[in-house]
Amino acid sequence: MDTVFIEGLAVETVIGIYDWERRIRQPVVLDIEMAFDNTGPAASDRIGDTLDYKAVSRRLSAFIEASSFQLIETLAERCAAIIREEFGVAWVRLKLSKPGAVRGARAVGVTIERGTRP
Repeated sequence: MDTVFIEGLAVETVIGIYDWERRIRQPVVLDIEMAFDNTGPAASDRIGDTLDYKAVSRRLSAFIEASSFQLIETLAERCAAIIREEFGVAWVRLKLSKPGAVRGARAVGVTIERGTRP
């Protein structure tokens, strides 16, 4: 299995359950692994044959910036669905971190896997 990844994609959004969190924008950071057969793109050397990580990053950034979820679990699920449905990815592992959410911890978050791993 080949994997296309995006590491450390930082986006600001409204996220959280507390009143003060609903009034500010906070960073979330995504690490994403997506199953993709890279033999075709490697042979053709054409961007149109790839899973375009820039397009995935732009789409997720726009979605996250416009969102306003309470739970990071909900945001992670929606991001995984976008990747699978809009970019035709059969399997995705997505780690969504919320830096500074817990005192003494660099970040908290969730890691989810969706789809069938080839």
